Amino acid sequence: MLLRHVARPMLASWFVYDGLQAALRPAEHVRAARSGVELVEKSAGIEAPLSEKQVATLVRAHGAATALAGLFLAVGKAPRTAALTLAALTVPLAVVNQPFTSGGATRTERTRKFVANVGAIGAALIAGADYEGRPGVQWRLERARHDLALARQAKQEAAAAGVKGAAARGKGAAHEISGSARRAAKAAREAAEHAASSASSAVHDAGAAVRAKVA
Repeated sequence: MLLRHVARPMLASWFVYDGLQAALRPAEHVRAARSGVELVEKSAGIEAPLSEKQVATLVRAHGAATALAGLFLAVGKAPRTAALTLAALTVPLAVVNQPFTSGGATRTERTRKFVANVGAIGAALIAGADYEGRPGVQWRLERARHDLALARQAKQEAAAAGVKGAAARGKGAAHEISGSARRAAKAAREAAEHAASSASSAVHDAGAAVRAKVA
């Protein structure tokens, strides 16, 4: 869709610019980052604070990662993953710039940055939830469950049909065996009758021969 190809670079431009500024000029962001690092150190009970150089290195790395993810979003390379990565990378900035505690900058300045960070997170999350018209994960799961249920039903119906077919074949075989038995019995009776008839003819011929000799 054309709108995506236009909107993604527009959204990514803010992240790319902010990330490059942090990576190339970390000194402008070290003071705000220091307050966030100190908050984490106090929460985690870390006794060895980071030096200014280490904080600057963290700022550079964060800025480079933000700029890189923004470029991926702009060119449409793994856009959903890039957008969700940008949302995650912006969360620390929102925490650092939150205006609810005292800090080096004025409350008005921190409020402006905090609102901008929250808006950027929301926009990145929306971009990360864009499936480009493809079915979502929930639809795919429901579809998979439906297909599995149909497969189980078909399997059960096939098993039932097999049992019925076996019973029908058993009845047919029994009927065939019964017919063979009847035919065999009939043939035996005919053979016995033929043997009896032959024996009677032989007796009659022998009697006739004896009478002829006596006469």
